[in-house]
Amino acid sequence: MERTYNIPLRKEFSKVPRYKKSSKSIRAIKEFISKHMKADEVVIGKYLNQEVWKNGPKNPPSKVSVKAVKEENKVKVELVDAPEEPVKEEPQKKKVKEEVKEELEEELEGSMNKKTAEKVAEEIVEQTKEITKNVPKTPSARELKEKKETKEKQVKVKKVPTTKELKEKN
Repeated sequence: MERTYNIPLRKEFSKVPRYKKSSKSIRAIKEFISKHMKADEVVIGKYLNQEVWKNGPKNPPSKVSVKAVKEENKVKVELVDAPEEPVKEEPQKKKVKEEVKEELEEELEGSMNKKTAEKVAEEIVEQTKEITKNVPKTPSARELKEKKETKEKQVKVKKVPTTKELKEKN
């Protein structure tokens, strides 16, 4: 089920101190959606959160247009014009490995007994895991940032010679 709402926030955030207005706006969005969509769990989207907080904690927008999508008892709320997020493919990799293992077992069953076919299939799957482990991992943004910070610290640690040391050199 998918619906679009214009959520008024001004009445809600005017009830709290200035520094809590954006936090209250997020809570008001969750309350509004849970009431109107009759759901227990509400997930705020990345772009909606950015829109509420873009002017800081003291100045949220007075109203927001959102698109709410309900799946079972969980509602995902996002801005109306927000771009679609790509679906993560990690669970599919596990399914593919299981399918490959099953196919290998079926192919090998004709030439050997069932136990040896299972063992061979497991060995092949383990070998593919080892191959994928040896592939170099691309560093994350956090790792790159930490590496840069450590280099900056090393540069800052350089000792500046004192006047005594300079006189001794000459």
